[in-house]
Amino acid sequence: MSEKQDKIPEMDVQTLAGEYVLGTLSAQQRAQVQQRLLHDEALRKAIDGWRSRLLTLTEMAEPPEPPMPSPRLWQRIERNLGGLPFATKAGKSPRKKRRTSTWDNAGLWRMLAGLGLAVSVILTTQLLGQVPTPPASAYLSVLSTPDSNHPGWVVQASNLRGIELVPVDTSDVPPGKVLQFWTQADDWEGPISLGLVAPGQTLKVPSDRLPPLQSNQLFELSLEKAGGSPTNKPSGPIQFAGRTVKAG
Repeated sequence: MSEKQDKIPEMDVQTLAGEYVLGTLSAQQRAQVQQRLLHDEALRKAIDGWRSRLLTLTEMAEPPEPPMPSPRLWQRIERNLGGLPFATKAGKSPRKKRRTSTWDNAGLWRMLAGLGLAVSVILTTQLLGQVPTPPASAYLSVLSTPDSNHPGWVVQASNLRGIELVPVDTSDVPPGKVLQFWTQADDWEGPISLGLVAPGQTLKVPSDRLPPLQSNQLFELSLEKAGGSPTNKPSGPIQFAGRTVKAG
């Protein structure tokens, strides 16, 4: 949706709620929605529903840790405040840790921005309303590191539009190594390679050569030697992994 538009276009309640939660509306359009929330109970329920469906994904985003100021910086702050001392503990920052909620998490919103394109596909299909059959199911997956559960990539997929791998964080690859993209559903005989991935770049894969997508389908990125795995499955360590959830 273009940010040049200053009015909310005609759309159903679920579509409007989805765009509001994902932050794809302009600032003025969000203000209009917030005014409408004062008297529109159906819109409030739709927004709560979208937040609930995305909650399992948002919980995977770790809050960013701020850099720790040096002791010299704290001394300078004390002087500027008239010599008021700070109560500190040994080895601890004098800054009091602020408790944040899930929806105040900056890392969360960066991750949700990566999901926006996938949900836009669903919303656009609903808005067209020209085909009497329901739109094809769409799926989302956040690929995280196995050790620290840090999100690095987002998969957005549908049988109609294919599979798209979108980076949401930087991924360092050692010289002479490549990332290889894999997927496997529970009832498949083995994983299928979806190609090699360049760090920081989006990869699009057509789904016409794959079995139908499923909920809980596994997507992985393995670290392989240049040229990719010599076998039909990951031969190197798994760098990122995640399973799909149905988004529409």
